[in-house]
Amino acid sequence: MRDVIIIGAGLAGLSAALYLGRSKRDTLLIHSSRSMAKWEPQVENYLGFPEGISGSALLDHGMIQVAKYGVETVEDEIQSLRTRGETFRIKGTRQTYDAKRVLLATGLTHLPPDIPGVKQCLGTSLFFCKDCDAHRLQGKRIAIMGRNNEAVDYALGMLMFTSCVTLVTSGGELVWDEEHAQWLEEYHIPVRQENVVTLNHTEGRLESIEFVRGEPTKADAIFTTRGDVPHSTLAEGVGASLDNEGQIIVDAYLRTTVPGLYAAGCVTAANCQMIIAAGQGAAGGQAINRDLFESSLRQHALPCWRTDDRSDEGPRSTRTLKCSIIPLPVDTAI
Repeated sequence: MRDVIIIGAGLAGLSAALYLGRSKRDTLLIHSSRSMAKWEPQVENYLGFPEGISGSALLDHGMIQVAKYGVETVEDEIQSLRTRGETFRIKGTRQTYDAKRVLLATGLTHLPPDIPGVKQCLGTSLFFCKDCDAHRLQGKRIAIMGRNNEAVDYALGMLMFTSCVTLVTSGGELVWDEEHAQWLEEYHIPVRQENVVTLNHTEGRLESIEFVRGEPTKADAIFTTRGDVPHSTLAEGVGASLDNEGQIIVDAYLRTTVPGLYAAGCVTAANCQMIIAAGQGAAGGQAINRDLFESSLRQHALPCWRTDDRSDEGPRSTRTLKCSIIPLPVDTAI
């Protein structure tokens, strides 16, 4: 029976594991090696790395750091999560795990468009996040792929970085509202509604977007807003509440609606940024540690110091069965 099991070893899971390991909690980190952070070859908005760092390097550093504090890691595919009284049972493809508390940091998956050339451009010239990648594309020719208000907002927001923005719908019904349509007209953003045939590129560097009709549109990068799929199946299976987009609902302490079950990072409604996920993971780790501490108080199960153990000569075998109270000097600052 573990104190805590964390499912997911992205930035949220690693950060939670770090705080729990340093809090001396028996923590197991289960992962499937598929963090979305690996999609980012150059992260430039993670504080402390002025020259940038790859998402994979961030994950590698995190794994080394949590191991330093005694966190055990295992690679497994989790099939189910169930409650067993006040504890949890987690079934993986390799084995079964038990824990007093569980934190879900399972993240989400961006849905890239199903178009030839996308796989090669992914992370090099095809992106999902304006906040992450727009800054390094200043003055470039940018295409935004999408058909809803969010896509229009992305196109309008990109005007802060470049004057050359094109909205690509790749067929289908336009679902942005009249106000957004007026903004497109006001800011002279061209819209290409033809289906996209392929992304023309050289070693992942986008050159143009080819359509079924008309001339190709020259572009240096493309952002897609097709949508995200949060990995919230485990939470749903154990009865945790989800919002309309399938994200796990949590409170300010990252608690789900199931007692003892926490969630952090992109599987919640948080803005899906690596540094925000890491912050949520830290907050979740702290909240779980406090939860376990209060549980130990209620059960009179905290570890005790005994007077025989506090000798300057080092630990000695303890004969005292009860904790002795050691009075502090009156002027001791706490």
